[in-house]
Amino acid sequence: MIHNTEEPRSAEAGVAQRLDRVPLGGFHKKLLMVSGIGWMFDSMDVGIVSFVVAALAKEWGLGPDQVAWIISIGLLGMFAGAATSGSLADRFGRKTIFQFTLLVFSIATGLCAVAWSYGALLVGRFLVGFGLGGELPIASTLVSEFSPARWRGRMMVLLESFWAYGWVLAALIGYFVIPQSGWRIAFLVGALPAFYVFVLRRSVPESPRFLLSQGKTDEAEAVVSMVERASGVTPPSAGSHGTRRQSVAVATESSMQRFMELWSSQYLRRTVMLWVLWFAITYAYYGMFTWLPTLLTEGGRGLTRSFAYVLIITLAQIPGYFSAAFLVDRVGRKWTLVSYLFLTAVGAFFFRNAGGEAEILFWGCFISFFNLGAWGVVYTYTPELYPTRARGTGAGWAAAFGRLGGVFAPLVVGQMIGSWGVGYESVFIMFALVLLVGAVNVMLLGEETKGRTLEEIAQ
Repeated sequence: MIHNTEEPRSAEAGVAQRLDRVPLGGFHKKLLMVSGIGWMFDSMDVGIVSFVVAALAKEWGLGPDQVAWIISIGLLGMFAGAATSGSLADRFGRKTIFQFTLLVFSIATGLCAVAWSYGALLVGRFLVGFGLGGELPIASTLVSEFSPARWRGRMMVLLESFWAYGWVLAALIGYFVIPQSGWRIAFLVGALPAFYVFVLRRSVPESPRFLLSQGKTDEAEAVVSMVERASGVTPPSAGSHGTRRQSVAVATESSMQRFMELWSSQYLRRTVMLWVLWFAITYAYYGMFTWLPTLLTEGGRGLTRSFAYVLIITLAQIPGYFSAAFLVDRVGRKWTLVSYLFLTAVGAFFFRNAGGEAEILFWGCFISFFNLGAWGVVYTYTPELYPTRARGTGAGWAAAFGRLGGVFAPLVVGQMIGSWGVGYESVFIMFALVLLVGAVNVMLLGEETKGRTLEEIAQ
């Protein structure tokens, strides 16, 4: 494939070198906090629905197959959102699409609170998934493009760690709100992120790498200079660096051309590895965690007690993220990811026979620790493997394919414990095998990106 959008060598190099040389400062902390809080609200919404379906199953008399569709329809929306938003972000900008998707999922969550029927709830959950699925890969792309190379892994895992805080909030809502006030109030709380859009509008600048790809050299220069000043670095004078007065090729590829580039000889191996990885980890995660409150409740532990278990298990995500953040820039992306996926599979295998409270909590926390640590590395790894012109498209489509795993997993679990009548032991053996496939896939096809600039990786 011949491109008229080749990365502008000198200008891009000037921007990249300046972004990579700045120390972590106030700007990076602010970016991480602003993006992370949006990420937390996303997680809270996903977590809330796992508690809501446990209550709805009793209130509306829903069977396992119907519960599975409430979960899966949102993930189907996430597939559509991720596939669409990546290409839009490569055309219109990371910040614009980030704000739009956050607004869509927040408003749709509020509409779910007034759902009058099972069908209406399904429509609402699809729209929620569309917004949520679009936001996550774009947020990771935006933060990745601002992060200095030597700190990028840690920044990305810390961004993903906000997912744990969202799940903790969801577990608290499930424990304190749903049993007393009902599931509709829980959805209203999930609509609060709509107000956060106005904060994002002021706080997050557009990626200078994206601006440069669009020929907006002066705007890119202004953003980079702002980042330097906020990090205690004096910007170079005009004309002494590689961004001003350069002829910059503007990205004019269509969405289809960007998608086809993912399958070119240069990126084929990476795309296959990422799509298998995303499918495996998403299948296991949504299959296990969205069903966990319902499985524990149906095990005779009661709604409130089961939610308390899930809250404790959810808290184990936080140290899991921090451990991955410590390792990802030391050991590297590839082997941290392989080991965490493998250990999650071990946890799933032993969780299948957990009977007493101590066993349930230990193996549940074990899975939570390593599975969410692996997620942190996945969001670090994915946007690193594509060039600026196709980074949003690549991250979006990898996430979209992964969401198909999220769609199928709850449906398969519903069939297994419903129509097929198999026990939970078989369900968790299945998850262990899927995770092992994901680990072997990264081990064989993955490459190490630790310490390399985004431009070096893309070559």
